[in-house]
Amino acid sequence: MTSAERVMRVLGRQEPDRIPHFEWIIDRKVREAICPGGTMEEFTVRMGLDAILTAPDIAKEPIAPNRFRNEWGVVLQTTAEEHGFPIEGPIHGLDDFRRYEPPNPHAPGRYQSLQQLVKRYKGDLAIGVHLNDVFSIPRYLLGFERLMMALIDEPDLVRGLVDLSVQINLAMAREVARRGADFVFTGDDYASAERPFMSPKAFREFFLPGLKRVVAGFHEVGLPVIKHTDGNIRPLVEMILDSGIDCLDPIDPIAGMDIGEMKALYGSRIALKGNVDCAHTLTFGSERQIVDETREVIRKAARGGGLILSSSNSIHSAVKPGNYLAMWNAIRMYGKYPIQLDRWEDAGAAEAF
Repeated sequence: MTSAERVMRVLGRQEPDRIPHFEWIIDRKVREAICPGGTMEEFTVRMGLDAILTAPDIAKEPIAPNRFRNEWGVVLQTTAEEHGFPIEGPIHGLDDFRRYEPPNPHAPGRYQSLQQLVKRYKGDLAIGVHLNDVFSIPRYLLGFERLMMALIDEPDLVRGLVDLSVQINLAMAREVARRGADFVFTGDDYASAERPFMSPKAFREFFLPGLKRVVAGFHEVGLPVIKHTDGNIRPLVEMILDSGIDCLDPIDPIAGMDIGEMKALYGSRIALKGNVDCAHTLTFGSERQIVDETREVIRKAARGGGLILSSSNSIHSAVKPGNYLAMWNAIRMYGKYPIQLDRWEDAGAAEAF
């Protein structure tokens, strides 16, 4: 079974030959410690990860030391991590929104990175494209605090921003599907570790209709959807699933989300991706603890298929390279179907690491 077949089988909630593994981000410091001198693409190939990821090519220009502005008009601050942090958006009210021009989804060169990956890996690796659904683009364009206030003070502005996000991401989805993408992943976080950013009533009114539209549109062009959101999403989870997503990530353990409970409640409806703790275990734990936690994720969520095993968010710069390798090895040792965790003696497993 190829990696592409393995991932797509899991997104269909079926058993593959083994549990697939890939991460949204693997920080360059971790990659360099394991495979010196390579890009993320080279790391993916050398490590045998099951999916290779990209996004529409969005231009950016430097505007100050460690700051740049992208085509969305969002100013980002570079950080020690792989991605910039948004600090200012171009929209401050309804008048700004009415004048706003988003990036052209059909611009020449917009999907050059995707086309290169399709040419090299189509059929071998699953090719995923990062698009958005209904929260991140409004959040970046307006700013988080302003968006939360606008739910009460400027509801028409929120609805307009959500509709813009839906429309442009559906246009991009048509383009990436035509060019050979296998699936879409969206990274719009809806919650903190304590609770959702908005009430269930506000989510149902402002965001759920757009989420249903965008997921349906992704499906119309043949793209399964992996929906990412950190945090405690319990009050929203039924609505998120009602949108029709194919897979939910990362079942955040820091927020008290339990992947075994999610498998028991929703495993007949969605696949799951996650959830070895990257905040504590992968960062501060021992390799033995990583093996134990990886085995526990398999024990809780691998039955019947429908599991992509990964960290609980990303392999950020503070993750110990040896811990990532311990998880990588444990997936390959214990993740073959049929799952038979009890066949491994603890002493023998310890020697393997």
